[in-house]
Amino acid sequence: MIILATDAATKGSPGPSAAGALITYDHQRLQLKKVLPEMDNHHAEFAAVIFGLQALHERHLTTEILELRTDSKLVHSSLEKGYAKHFQTEVDQILQLEQAFPLVLHVWKADHQHRGPHNLAQQALFNQLNTKK
Repeated sequence: MIILATDAATKGSPGPSAAGALITYDHQRLQLKKVLPEMDNHHAEFAAVIFGLQALHERHLTTEILELRTDSKLVHSSLEKGYAKHFQTEVDQILQLEQAFPLVLHVWKADHQHRGPHNLAQQALFNQLNTKK
């Protein structure tokens, strides 16, 4: 099983944003972070999931069951339903990326259980904000 945990950080709404992804597989951990364009936090949470799934595809890590963890209730419920009124484009893109996996489990985690990807997103956002000075 592969575990993908994602999170986003945003300053303002919309504002500078970043994504963090923590990938765990075969007793290995990959820590990834990315600066995102300016957006609101909801869009950033979806973008973080897309970033993480694309990273799995790039590394050819799509042959095992995937547990996708998020601390966003909106992302979790949207993926479970396959529908989000204002984020359908993002939901469709995520569901398309998930088709490569034999099975995907969507898991919601509370903030305090989701520190790894949270810290990665915060680091990327901090670096972005300090680079602009």
